[in-house]
Amino acid sequence: MRPRDSISSAIQAARAQGRPALVGFLTAGFPSRRQFRENLQAVAAACDVVEIGVPFSDPMADGSTVQRASFIALADGVTLPWILEEVSSLPDTPRRPPILLMSYLNPLLSFGLEKLPRAAAAAGVAGFIVPDLPYEESGDLKAALDREGLALVQMVTPVTPAPRLAMLCSAAQGFVYAVTMTGTTGAPMGPSAEVPDEVLEYMDRVKRCSPIPVCAGFGIRSRAQVARFAPHVDGVVVGSALVEALERGEDVRAFLGSLR
Repeated sequence: MRPRDSISSAIQAARAQGRPALVGFLTAGFPSRRQFRENLQAVAAACDVVEIGVPFSDPMADGSTVQRASFIALADGVTLPWILEEVSSLPDTPRRPPILLMSYLNPLLSFGLEKLPRAAAAAGVAGFIVPDLPYEESGDLKAALDREGLALVQMVTPVTPAPRLAMLCSAAQGFVYAVTMTGTTGAPMGPSAEVPDEVLEYMDRVKRCSPIPVCAGFGIRSRAQVARFAPHVDGVVVGSALVEALERGEDVRAFLGSLR
């Protein structure tokens, strides 16, 4: 199995159990470098897929929580080579979930597109999410990742036009990341479980277009919201709420378990 196929398989396996897959996001090296390996193992034990944020100085798609986490991690000396080394230390067990790196383009270019895929695959990374890389400019990175069978996950939004939605879904690998709102990560969709009907209708449109699993992300914070999304998507991404739980020193396994 190619690494990118392990992402779809993990999400489909959760769906086969009658529940949406849980994709957990944490910023590498936050709250501190020395805690990261332990935190990564805790998140990996509770999630079907793990998404690791590569800290960047200008995280345009991220809200205040992930921005703060990125700045703290950068100040602590977190780099992409260090992240790959830490990821490679995660035990390679049958329960180990696929790991994605969410990175802006600059850190990847700085590392070098020629050596990135092999280094990532050797560390156990299955794919990448690059929020500031338009599809039309992604050819070089996609070709590089294809050499190692790594995914380049595509993101869509509620305002993505229908022809572009079809194009992005057909090009997506691993899963389609369906952003729940226009704006940045972390902003709540509404009080309590009030996920708007139009957001769920949009998720249904994405599902009809996509030949691979669809996961909803941005602003998902509660079990009730996960339950509201469950009939409409294959998985949910929990990011800012998980980063905040880590920041508070909570038991992240218990927090993630509470969302199921």
